[in-house]
Amino acid sequence: MSFSAELRKEANPIFEAIFEHPFVQGIANGDLRKEQLIHYVKQDFEYLNSFIRIYGMAIAKCEKREDMEMFNKQISFILNSEIHPHHNFCQVAGVQYEELQGFPLTPSALHYIRHMLTIAHEGTLGEILSVLLPCPWTYWEIGKRLLSEINPDCSHPYYEWIQFYGNRTDSITTKFCERIDEWALEATEKEKAKMKEHFLISCQLEYMFWDMAYKLEEWPVKMEAVKR
Repeated sequence: MSFSAELRKEANPIFEAIFEHPFVQGIANGDLRKEQLIHYVKQDFEYLNSFIRIYGMAIAKCEKREDMEMFNKQISFILNSEIHPHHNFCQVAGVQYEELQGFPLTPSALHYIRHMLTIAHEGTLGEILSVLLPCPWTYWEIGKRLLSEINPDCSHPYYEWIQFYGNRTDSITTKFCERIDEWALEATEKEKAKMKEHFLISCQLEYMFWDMAYKLEEWPVKMEAVKR
């Protein structure tokens, strides 16, 4: 069994919990509330900004141009392509995308970003790949399963979102898995244990991100009150 397959096997209960989460099922059923969509986009916009920064930090640790190119393509993907599913949510919610940018991070989103940034600063390239992988992997599987199980037509409110993630053929998931498997062949047992830990924590935080959006998570005392 490859190292990436081992990671996926151990994370399967988390993957299944994510798919059964009411926000993800709300995408399937088309019955999410406007406020939940808005909360998600506000946080995901900032999350993806941080993802771009982490890709840049990963490039700084690359020795091969092929790795640099892989991360560079992902930066372009976020900037130029991954805005489309956001626009789908905004269209359903009846808001402009530009209105949902520049908001403070919620506790779960902040936790996730700080987790990735810590590994990007302190870890090896293999560790960075492992901490980043759950995001594209879980979304890819969600998209594929929704396509298979509900087979939405263009009348579905989240048709574009499902098509975007479910129909990706040049998935970064495959590329990341291949690179992680190559890295694991040369890695020590200690490093592989760290890679696995980072991967599983990111999977848990993926679940928490959906939960944050569904429950409209905020800080116990709103930041506006603290800053007065």
